Amino acid sequence: QEHLVESGGGSVQSGGSLVLSCVASEFTYRTAYMGWFRQTPGNEREAVAAIDGDGRASYVDAVKGRFTISRDNAKKTLYLQMNSLKPEDTAMYYCAAAPTLRQLPSTSLWGQGTQVTVSS
Repeated sequence: QEHLVESGGGSVQSGGSLVLSCVASEFTYRTAYMGWFRQTPGNEREAVAAIDGDGRASYVDAVKGRFTISRDNAKKTLYLQMNSLKPEDTAMYYCAAAPTLRQLPSTSLWGQGTQVTVSS
């Protein structure tokens, strides 16, 4: 059964950069679409970016132009390059995978999360 493991979180100052990685144990039909979500205490998990197996990406408006999602299918790894970080980007970041984009938010395949903290 597939599982996902994130890494790369940390603490940075406003304007800084981080790269998150998410390694999948295997790429199957269940990892056709992959994405990054984030959650702050007391709030629902929200989508950040998603990508399909051919590299077509989509982003929420809050991160467009600052974040870049990518995947290396040979390495079974999903990435999130985060530039120009803002304090409001502070959250626990999770990667997720699903057979379709529509199923991504409700998928059962999640990583354990990695904390990103941006100080002003």
